[in-house]
Order: sequence, then structure tokens, then C-alpha cells
Amino acid sequence: MKLNRDANFQSKSIMAIEHKCKITVLECKCFKDYQEKYLADPASGPCPCFKPGDEFLLERTASKDDFWHMLDGKFCSEAWDAISRYVYAALQGGSIMKGWTNDEKMMIACCSDGTRPVIFKIERIDVEVDEATSPSGTSK
Repeated sequence: MKLNRDANFQSKSIMAIEHKCKITVLECKCFKDYQEKYLADPASGPCPCFKPGDEFLLERTASKDDFWHMLDGKFCSEAWDAISRYVYAALQGGSIMKGWTNDEKMMIACCSDGTRPVIFKIERIDVEVDEATSPSGTSK
């Protein structure tokens, strides 16, 4: 049996989806009354690592792995510990918080600093790429 193939089949690109993760700082809180009452330095003030509007774009490809390198030291380790599970889910193409947020590709989370928490928006970004030229080096 002979297969009828489209003459243009071989020239068509195969598109794949790669995933990135965008982290946006929405708000930095500071509870001065708790700092005065409980901290060794009662004048600690707000988080020195982030400010509202800061954005971080993470990738996981064969040539770049922001996840395992925590953005090469550009991210607070305590905050990373609190949100990394959501970042990992996003970079793997998973649902970050299906049924909890109004968009399963997005999550609102915060760091664990009780006197100066930082609120983050974590988003999965789906990028269509030509599989033949994809830098990830993996087939989807």
C-alpha cells in the first residue's frame, strides 16, 4: 500500500511548547510593631532584597537553568524556599494552582519572613518554539 504524503510535509516545522516562569514582586509589607517587639534589631525595616515591580524571568533549557542556580544569587534564599515549588511546576509546564486561583498558570505566594513578607505573583509562560531550532535540545 502506498502512502499519500503532502509534498510540503518535510518543509513544515514541528512546533513545541517550552515553559518559562515570571516572578513579579507585587508588594513588600513591613510590620514595625512586630519588629520592635520581637527582633534583635527593632529597626530592621522592610525587606532589603526586593521592591514592588521587580521582575525575574526564569528558564530551564540545556544551556540555561535558572531554577537549580536560584538565579545565580539574585534571589533571597528564604523567599526562594517559600516559592520554588510553584516555580518548578511552572517550568515543567504544570498547573501551578488549579482551582485555587482564577488562572491555573498563576499563583500568588509570599516569603516566610513574618515581620516583612514579600508578596509574589508567579506565572507560567508558554512559548511556542520550532522544535528543530529549540535551544533546549529536547524533543517535546
